Amino acid sequence: MTRHYFITGGAGFIGANYVHRLLKRGEQVTLYDNLSRAGGRLNLTWLEDTFGKDSFQMIVGDVRDAALLAESCRESEVIVHLAGQVAVTTSVTEPRADFEANALGTFNALEAARLSKRSPIFIFASTNKVYGAMDDLALVEELTRWRYADLPFGCPETQPLDFHSPYGASKGSGDQYTRDYARIYGLRTVVFRQSCIYGPRQFGMEDQGWLAWLTIAAVTGHPITIYGDGKQVRDILHIDDLLDAYDAAVEKIETARGKIYNMGGGPDNITSVWAEFGPRLEKLLGRSIKVQYAEARPGDQLVFYADIRKAKRELNWSPGINLDKGIERLYRWVDENKNYFQGK
Repeated sequence: MTRHYFITGGAGFIGANYVHRLLKRGEQVTLYDNLSRAGGRLNLTWLEDTFGKDSFQMIVGDVRDAALLAESCRESEVIVHLAGQVAVTTSVTEPRADFEANALGTFNALEAARLSKRSPIFIFASTNKVYGAMDDLALVEELTRWRYADLPFGCPETQPLDFHSPYGASKGSGDQYTRDYARIYGLRTVVFRQSCIYGPRQFGMEDQGWLAWLTIAAVTGHPITIYGDGKQVRDILHIDDLLDAYDAAVEKIETARGKIYNMGGGPDNITSVWAEFGPRLEKLLGRSIKVQYAEARPGDQLVFYADIRKAKRELNWSPGINLDKGIERLYRWVDENKNYFQGK
């Protein structure tokens, strides 16, 4: 059975990849995007060239425009809310814009879903930043990484929220609104607290999308600054695996509705930001990479990897692309599309 999907941020990294998947299997898709994000127009052109301009509906709009948003999605059966401000650093310098894009934007999207006559499924892309710096947890320092002392499976959904930055607060607000719109209004919502998602069509920047950014910078010869000691740990999840989780939530919505899931590569897909990822990148590049170091950014998590057992148990989902294969795929895409990043 085909469905009508409405994707906010549909020209972004996650959005464009999901739209590609949905169109490939014959779903009806509407993209809603203000095209302000780097790479958005390139992703839109890619979708148009692949499927044709008439294969989907494109609405150039902002999630802060409540009336346009509500009108645009009123026939949709699945709303996937990906749009928003994406960087902690930007949220610190522009907190009002961050609040309006993330907290208000998510509220507007939820209201649009609540007022719809179609009772749409609503998926919200939250973030691990809602857990804050997590500096109350015991850590162990190893040769090339830090790790949790007492969380062998990673951070669970029961970890207390501690937003710690305007970005954490704005995304955390949307996270909690989404959960409570299920409890109060009966909306079929699902929250994914996403860790480091990576893959093709990701136009990473220094302050967001670190794995893609470091790959792009290495391939193009751009200067690289590592903030902190480079041993900070993240679990990484390939975009295809994330989209499998979205699909699983839609298909199992009666199980997933009202739930929150940590969504990352889990303890089997961990890398430190430079002490481990750097040598992998140098091997792919075939040469050494010179970097400079700077102070760690305020509120940056020294360690984060997600406990993904709840998603495995309830959605029958687990990552299928390990970090070796996934990193190589990303590197090949960047290397084959260097023209995208000239002048970056």
